Amino acid sequence: MRRTLKAAAAAAAAAVCVLTTTAGIAQAEAPRPTSLYAPSALVLTVGQGEDAATATVQRAVTLTCAPRPAGSHPSAAAACTELAAVDGRFAELVGTESSVACTKEWRPVVMTVAGVWGGKHVQWSATFSNACMMKAGLGEGAALTF
Repeated sequence: MRRTLKAAAAAAAAAVCVLTTTAGIAQAEAPRPTSLYAPSALVLTVGQGEDAATATVQRAVTLTCAPRPAGSHPSAAAACTELAAVDGRFAELVGTESSVACTKEWRPVVMTVAGVWGGKHVQWSATFSNACMMKAGLGEGAALTF
């Protein structure tokens, strides 16, 4: 019996030694860049409502511009070109003058952009009085028209 207890104690001690040497603190490797380009990945939405926090989203697309245009945006390459031309300043893509005649109806539409542009977090939104005013403000641009 004494021999069995010594054997059991020796086995337990060996197990503790093995567990302490293999159960050390895990070291996470620092993330390495996967490309030479700063990431640019966005989610663009259009919703019915007065502000971005409470609007009911009707359409949403994704747009990735770096390292190459991709996503569910219908004109990803043209959208990326437009955004690069204004250095990701979305407000510059919205015009204030238009030859389109719209009603004065108040049925607000909110457009939002959230994500990363040129490696920096971005968030932008604009509220239009109705869908016609949104279309008139966006004109023929590709980035915010989807």
